[in-house]
Amino acid sequence: MSEATRGLRTYLVGGAVRDGLLGRAVHEHDYVVVGATVDDLLSRGFQQVGKDFPVFLHPETKDEYALARTERKTAPGYYGFQVHADPEVTLEQDLLRRDLTINALALDADGSIIDPYGGLADLESRVLRHVSPAFAEDPVRILRLARFAARFSDLGFRIAGETLALMRAMVAAGEVDALVPERVWQEMSRALGEACPSPFFEVLRACGALERLMPELDRLWGVPQPERWHPEIDTGVHVMLVVDMAARLSPDLEVRFAALCHDLGKGTTPGDILPSHHGHEERGLALVDAVCKRFRVPVRCRDLARITSALHGLVHKVDELRPATLLNLMERADAFRRPERFEQMLIACEADYRGRTGYAERDYPQAETLRRLFAAVVEVDVGIIARSAPEPRLIPERIRAARIAAIKSAR
Repeated sequence: MSEATRGLRTYLVGGAVRDGLLGRAVHEHDYVVVGATVDDLLSRGFQQVGKDFPVFLHPETKDEYALARTERKTAPGYYGFQVHADPEVTLEQDLLRRDLTINALALDADGSIIDPYGGLADLESRVLRHVSPAFAEDPVRILRLARFAARFSDLGFRIAGETLALMRAMVAAGEVDALVPERVWQEMSRALGEACPSPFFEVLRACGALERLMPELDRLWGVPQPERWHPEIDTGVHVMLVVDMAARLSPDLEVRFAALCHDLGKGTTPGDILPSHHGHEERGLALVDAVCKRFRVPVRCRDLARITSALHGLVHKVDELRPATLLNLMERADAFRRPERFEQMLIACEADYRGRTGYAERDYPQAETLRRLFAAVVEVDVGIIARSAPEPRLIPERIRAARIAAIKSAR
């Protein structure tokens, strides 16, 4: 115990306790202080952060220490809360305001676990269950629960029936409509960073939140694809396989988001041509733009999602394309200015190919072919071509001809 906390009643809480019990690495330590005031912590050198919550940074470790508090709903949405911190607030009252029972655990200075709401039993039985009806007061908790479902998918966690029913009631009451775009993207991007992101979207779909937040994705379930190329048939199922494959192939958020959005156009395929999806690549562009505008998605994610949506069909057919078409593909992908993004697109396309039932361990030679052809094209010395051209207006045409010739030679 440090001098700064000597004499204080402090408890390790939340994720650190949960993850320690699950045998997971603990990266952050959050503490609750019971029976103290703001002045008590400030006098010990703690630094207060934020104005709305009584949260402080330890003067040495910089761990977060929060005064025990209660919360009361005052308005719709994420910010509609009144916080009450007081020395009389008990640890049990503070834990009661938390979202899930597995997050409402505390560890005292002696190493004893305080578990007033059944978190240990739910950890053991792998259940995600809300602590109290107050769960319904904060729509962000729907996103957080979905993210926990993704994070702990390898452990087999399931959602308690009464919790899923409460989430559905929250959606029906319009609570998710009050979510701010930045917070939705924050939780979605964190979920995409998990080893298996798909449960995040499946949970949102199960409670009806996905239809409200991202209808472009939600409508893909039930849309058929040709069984010859997609044994899983259902487009929504396919996209979830692709997202998980992208997570397996790349740590990049851009690649994983592109995988999520690559087939949005299939949700607008005219019914009379199903299960074919001719033209879905281009139709998807407006939908990608709509999603990115709604959630204020970073430009780097939006741009990769757009070129992946537009070009993945061509990448899959690389062996059938003429040299001029291959060069057009590279130019549309802006490969000469952004070769690193071109590489990300190829990884997203590989995830699309392998994200099908029975395809997970197959090779994807199309990507290697395009890498080899692109390497040949960039070897073309455009400087020599420019200097040797009799007229400046002929330079672009001659560069293009030389690049097409390089593709022909490298095939």
